[in-house]
Amino acid sequence: MEFTPGTVHVWRTATEVSPARLDPLRAVLAPDEHARAARFLYEDDRRRYTVARGVLRTLLGRYLGVDPASLVFRYGTHGKPSLVQTPGGRDLRFNLSHSYGLALHAFAFGREVGVDVERIRQKTDVMGVARHSFSPAEVDALTNLPAGKRREAFFDCWTRKEAFIKAHGEGIALGLSRFDVTLRPGEPAALLRFDDDPVEAARWSLRALDAGDGYKAALAVEGEGWHLQCWEYPHDGRWSPG
Repeated sequence: MEFTPGTVHVWRTATEVSPARLDPLRAVLAPDEHARAARFLYEDDRRRYTVARGVLRTLLGRYLGVDPASLVFRYGTHGKPSLVQTPGGRDLRFNLSHSYGLALHAFAFGREVGVDVERIRQKTDVMGVARHSFSPAEVDALTNLPAGKRREAFFDCWTRKEAFIKAHGEGIALGLSRFDVTLRPGEPAALLRFDDDPVEAARWSLRALDAGDGYKAALAVEGEGWHLQCWEYPHDGRWSPG
């Protein structure tokens, strides 16, 4: 499994697992992760969080050749995780997202990455949320679509924006209306505008991911000239990002 500075890896995993698979993932978590899992009200949410974090540690340990339980995370001002120390000073960046039974983990050397996955929810007031959170250009693009196309376009837009703010590192504090992404059906994922700064906008690449039926997903990567490989955990099989 080649993993070079020019490669970005995305792993997909189901977070609904048997106790036999859950226990080893729980065992590698740190005390603060156990505490966070315990704060979830529902058992399903505790299990999904445990699987997502356990898989993150397992994959980081595999890439770095260390015990997953030994890894220590630090968090940026806006919550983005990174590693306190890596063997040989290797600059491994990563991000994760999970939604209703599915998790995605993204990894890259020497470049920031952000990933987001969302289940398409039928009860979401897509126009109401868009008017509150999206840029004027995105609201106009969504409004001009046929009503039957708006829900999928909304989740395409949402995941692209979330992936970008996670890669950028400022999270929701960045402001979802400060930049525009593509959302029309058939349009390739792209960052169209960022605070009217064409240099900053050109610094990032977006990619839509076909995470599975009923989901939308997107990947944001710093820079160009990278190659995407997608893998299925725990089987190490490949899956097509679409």
